[in-house]
Amino acid sequence: MILNYLSFVVADLPRSLHFYRTLGLPIPEGAHLNAAGAAEDHAEVSVNGLRIAWETEALIRQVRPGWTPPTREGRLNVAFDAGTPAEVDAACERLKAAGFIVSAAPYDAFWGQRYATAQDPDGNSVDIFAWLGQADL
Repeated sequence: MILNYLSFVVADLPRSLHFYRTLGLPIPEGAHLNAAGAAEDHAEVSVNGLRIAWETEALIRQVRPGWTPPTREGRLNVAFDAGTPAEVDAACERLKAAGFIVSAAPYDAFWGQRYATAQDPDGNSVDIFAWLGQADL
């Protein structure tokens, strides 16, 4: 088994793409637009062989009639390796400057990582980490 596809169900596709682009994912501007410039319900990028997608609630309701957004905190968490402790701090600063929530400011965790947690626009926890002792490049 190889994890090949991870998708986020989102209420506001452009805002979610902005969050993950600000975090550092290689999402082109206008990734949610088709060739005619009309908004689509799906956007996708490939990072290190993993396909990461964002799908609107409207699209999910087409695929799964009756679907409703969760009303409590989710049980799935994603984490991004920032490469260096300094980049953890920088990523959090970029997110805050763009108006996003950093719910746990960067700190040196007892397990040996610089660690922080942000919330994407749909309330998903997004952890950002780097191993302590890694030199800034």
